[in-house]
Amino acid sequence: MSTKNLLVELFVEELPPKALKKLGDVFATTLLKSLQSRELAAGVSLVTGYASPRRLAAHISNVAAVAPNREVLEKLMPVSVAIGTNNKPTDALRKRLAKIGRETLADLWPNAVEGSDSLFIQSDGKVDAVYSRSMARGTSLQVGLEAAIEEALSALPIPKVMSYQLADGWTSVNFVRPAHRLVALHGTEVVPITILGLAAGRETQGHRFEAANPIVAIRDADSYAQQLESDGAVIAGFAARRAEIEKQLTAAAAKEGLQPIEDDALLDEVTGLVERPNVLTCQFEQEFLDVPQECLILTMKANQKYFPLFKDGRLTNKFLVVSNIRPADASAVIGGNERVVRPRLADAKFFFDQDRKKSLMDRIPGLAKVVYHNKLGTQGERVERVAALARAIGNKLAGEALANQADRAAVLAKADLLTDMVGEFPELQGIMGRYYALHDGEPIEVADAIEDHYKPRFAGDELPRGNVGLCVALADKLQTLADMFGIGQMPTGDKDPFALRRHALGMLRMLIERGLPLDLAWLFGAAKLVDAKVVEQLSEFIYERLAGSLREQGYSALEVEAVVGLRPQRLGDIPKRLAAVRAFAALPEAASLAAANKRVGNILKKAEGAVSASVDVALLKEPAEIALNQALDTVKAQADAAFERGDYTASLQSLAALRVPVDAFFDAVMVNAEEAALRNNRLGLLATLHQAMNRVADLSRLSA
Repeated sequence: MSTKNLLVELFVEELPPKALKKLGDVFATTLLKSLQSRELAAGVSLVTGYASPRRLAAHISNVAAVAPNREVLEKLMPVSVAIGTNNKPTDALRKRLAKIGRETLADLWPNAVEGSDSLFIQSDGKVDAVYSRSMARGTSLQVGLEAAIEEALSALPIPKVMSYQLADGWTSVNFVRPAHRLVALHGTEVVPITILGLAAGRETQGHRFEAANPIVAIRDADSYAQQLESDGAVIAGFAARRAEIEKQLTAAAAKEGLQPIEDDALLDEVTGLVERPNVLTCQFEQEFLDVPQECLILTMKANQKYFPLFKDGRLTNKFLVVSNIRPADASAVIGGNERVVRPRLADAKFFFDQDRKKSLMDRIPGLAKVVYHNKLGTQGERVERVAALARAIGNKLAGEALANQADRAAVLAKADLLTDMVGEFPELQGIMGRYYALHDGEPIEVADAIEDHYKPRFAGDELPRGNVGLCVALADKLQTLADMFGIGQMPTGDKDPFALRRHALGMLRMLIERGLPLDLAWLFGAAKLVDAKVVEQLSEFIYERLAGSLREQGYSALEVEAVVGLRPQRLGDIPKRLAAVRAFAALPEAASLAAANKRVGNILKKAEGAVSASVDVALLKEPAEIALNQALDTVKAQADAAFERGDYTASLQSLAALRVPVDAFFDAVMVNAEEAALRNNRLGLLATLHQAMNRVADLSRLSA
């Protein structure tokens, strides 16, 4: 079957720049899969997606004009119903054949073959049945491509579509943006399809201002990208355009001896805004550098899509613009962008100057007028709760000096929410608080903590830089969890409006990575969590996040279950426990001891009443139980001593000495003896063993 390459392009009004890359990827991959499902594209077919501000396109190799014919088998009815005693088709079979337009096959029975159609008998696994065999004509590219494009358009991740009228003034269609042209070429031939009211052709539009001809007639599927660039002044491929922008940014920055900002999201967005990128160097007045660089960077990126330039990590007064045109004299473009950015920077300077006229402490009363949650009071009341918790954590970790600084930082941490700068740029909360705290004369530790109490803000983000910030950040996240769980606002499914999962993961990272000696129960108590049900719900929520996080870090499910299953209170010890479990699992005795531990646990669960972990030596009769008790006395002392000094690996490895006496015990001793005193004593021995084996981790979870 001969094939040709296929090109499809939908030319539209400007697409959302932030979503363009994903739109292009989904359009191309879905189109290929749809054509493959219709056997118009082969398994070896390759797709190349194109996405520019005004077009979505895909080039697919090895596409057939018509899909191969397919054999269709259809079970009609059991032989006992279809064929009479005279070996003639029954009326039931004739009616069924007439319904599918093959009634003439009945007259040919038993040699029922007509062209590619036939009848035959075959077992369906239970009874013999009459089947029909026919050849279905393969789908034509015209029919299949139209359906495939419809599928690709339906699959696009578009949150909201537009409804617009076609040229006839009556018909309305729905799409992300109005579409104006459709190209569909199979080799050199136009595929006559209609999509969104547009009839396919070979003509598309080039760059609005710089194309050699406003209309570009594509010769064949393979010349699309080259023709658009040479005749239409458009780099159609998203990746190619992005690489060109990145190359020009690097070259322009190097020419100035500077470094451009590294921001993939900004680079993707700008790639979605231009068709023919041209990077130009601009500058603003030096005086604006008196404003914190975060403010200037944000206003240049967010409002203007500019690329700030740096020298040794510090912002300079130069920036790069990605223009969509390449004039011989770019001075007008440069001057225009410099004029546009100036008022934005002036606003930032005005906000900064105005905000510093009022101290953060003077803004605190205003938080009492800001509602935090209708069931939890004002932001001012929340600040009081966080400050009290931060003080308690600071006191627990290092005493009164840290507690006082943590309290001060927590009180001031939300005050910058009332500043003009944060009102204009909410992304700067905390960052501006630090600048204003330093201006007010606050200690550097307090100022740093004001910025850092939001950290970690996302996966991989850095932790607070100092202990004061650690106390406030931990208090802020824990108080949010306690407050929200306290009023029943837990995450459900994919919905987490208060980012409680992120708060829990941030809290876990601080406790674990900084090895904080804080028990979970103590933290809940410090946060004034007294409702047992809420404590249980929040505990489970935190342990679930912990288990998921550890698995993502590369620990096996069994290792995680063994450690987290014990619900350890001091989460800072988790890495040491996991390392100990991994080392224990590598011992030759591990499998046997894990299986024995599981067996012991099952025996104790089935025992009537509570089992005390104590042994009366006088009641030990069998040599195997005497030997196990003696070994346990020695090993338990070693394991407990290692556990108490925090050497969990040594604690678990000392248990290896119990393998032989444990195996001998189960081989020779009847635990459930008829005599109650003897039975209870043996259960007590097993309870002591179970207790000794499961201080670091639940070793039974390692048993397959």
